[in-house]
Parts: sequence; structure tokens; C-alpha cells
Amino acid sequence: MASFTKLNSDNIVLQVVEVHDDVATNEQAGIDFLTNLLSYSNWKQTYKDGTRKNFASINYTYDESRNAFIAPKAFASWTLNESTCRWIAPVDYPSDASQEKQYEWNEDLTNWVLIPR
Repeated sequence: MASFTKLNSDNIVLQVVEVHDDVATNEQAGIDFLTNLLSYSNWKQTYKDGTRKNFASINYTYDESRNAFIAPKAFASWTLNESTCRWIAPVDYPSDASQEKQYEWNEDLTNWVLIPR
């Protein structure tokens, strides 16, 4: 199955749908099929293999200049990694993290804090 995103005028993902590979033999064939079926023309294919960087979900943005789907920015202090198009924290995730020791981001402290057990 091929996955396609329905984009609004700001290239925000509104919906992700699947089209059988027999129909979506290439991206344009899938777009044509969905446009004819649903009378909506702003579609873009998303891939699980890293093409367009990230597999899209609702509220992701398609960035045409990067040819990438980008998740919403989770925290103001995080920056976009240009090669992966993923948001990264200004501080690396703690190296001692494990099943027993997990951390979450605290934006007020701009650091990782241990999740109490």
C-alpha cells in the first residue's frame, strides 16, 4: 500500500490515506486517483523508507524546499536538524537512560529531568 497525505493550503497534513499499489503505481497515479475520487487536489505521498525524511502524520508540515515532512515543534528551545528534519533538544538525552531510568524534557529548565518511579 502507498500512503498519501491530504494537505491544506499551508501544507499541513490533514489526513493520511492508503492507496493500493495496483492503483498508485507511482506518486502521480495515486494523486490523480485521490483527486478524482475525493475532489480534492492537494495530495503528497509519504514514505516509511526515509524518502521525504519522515513518515507523515496529522499536523506535520510538508516543507517543499526540503522535500520533507516535519513534525510540529514540541518545545520552543528545540532546533531542527537539517539532515533528518527532526527536532532536537539543546541538551543531549542522558546517556544513563534505561528501562529503570527514564527522562522527560522540562522546557522551563531546558533540560532532561528524571521521571520519578
